[in-house]
Amino acid sequence: MTTQENAIELRDDERQRCEVWTRVMGYHRPVSSFNIGKQGEHRERSFFEESRAGLEGRDVDHAPH
Repeated sequence: MTTQENAIELRDDERQRCEVWTRVMGYHRPVSSFNIGKQGEHRERSFFEESRAGLEGRDVDHAPH
């Protein structure tokens, strides 16, 4: 059996909204409580990617020490 055969399709009325929280000044808050400007700023944030953090092209030993 493939994954597609086991997939469950949900109608929009069966879905539940996912609330996103973020850390602000040492505590956590839901993004939905931000004002419109702060919500836009949150959407524009970039995420950390290890390959872009200076490890690209290096010979890095990933084995545990």
